[in-house]
Amino acid sequence: MSGHSKWANIKRKKGANDAIRGKITTKIGREITIAVRMGGADPTGNMRLKLALSKAKANNIPKDNIKRAIDKGLGNSEGSNYEELTYEGYGPAGTAVMLDILTDNRNRTAADVRHLFSKHGGNLGQDGCVSWMFQKKAVFIVEKEVFGDEDALMEIVLEAGADDMKSEDEVFEITADPDAYDAIEQALGEKGIETASAEITMVPENYVHVSGKDAEKVQDLIDALDESDDIQNVYSNVEYDEE
Repeated sequence: MSGHSKWANIKRKKGANDAIRGKITTKIGREITIAVRMGGADPTGNMRLKLALSKAKANNIPKDNIKRAIDKGLGNSEGSNYEELTYEGYGPAGTAVMLDILTDNRNRTAADVRHLFSKHGGNLGQDGCVSWMFQKKAVFIVEKEVFGDEDALMEIVLEAGADDMKSEDEVFEITADPDAYDAIEQALGEKGIETASAEITMVPENYVHVSGKDAEKVQDLIDALDESDDIQNVYSNVEYDEE
């Protein structure tokens, strides 16, 4: 999501009901397990684990859950047969959608995702059909009530390697090349500036503005994809009206 839409999505997840929060906890736990299995349990040398732990912190995942996920990663039972995939497709109103998949059954997942796209007015596409519209970026969200000095924040992050910083209604959104993630995180930490979100994500180069019924249809598709057990992340180039 872009700008205020992205921030609204973060707030929605933080305030999600128990059923949705349970799914978020499960997905983040799975990501931690896979990250540990692939790169070890030290986040200093394992960027994927570092990002998963940051996401766990942002979503208030209990420490016991995090420990269990790490322990699973250090073992060799659950998660050993998971496969990582990327699916691409089109949502209503010509929007583009990319999905990060983590599955132990490729055929089941393909059928489920195809069904969700079809049910909500979209189409599952071929590899490469929309990925060219996105770039991988480090994105940091800082709430203005946490740190409201725009000029000072911009100086800090640009000096650390950020590409851009935008001011939205309630937040500052900082974007950078993924290689600058550590430097920006360190610079913010040294100034005691907490982030509401810090991640490496797929950012669209251009957005499709939707409103009214189209906005409802797109959001219904994104919500349905978000709720799927096999889909870790949903990216889209949709931009909503503020209302």
